Amino acid sequence: MRIITHTCPDCGTVVAANELEKNRVMKCPRLDCNTVLRFEDLPDSEREHFLEHRDQYQI
Repeated sequence: MRIITHTCPDCGTVVAANELEKNRVMKCPRLDCNTVLRFEDLPDSEREHFLEHRDQYQI
């Protein structure tokens, strides 16, 4: 299993790929940041890996 994350480009907050996949579009979780994060923001190879191994990333 790989750790797949995305970093908010504005504030640096790290979000797990499974949270992005679950919500598809979400506001950055940092209180004072209004950046919108999308599952599509992940690189193609990371999105593909996550979707192919989704069962490994269940919490």
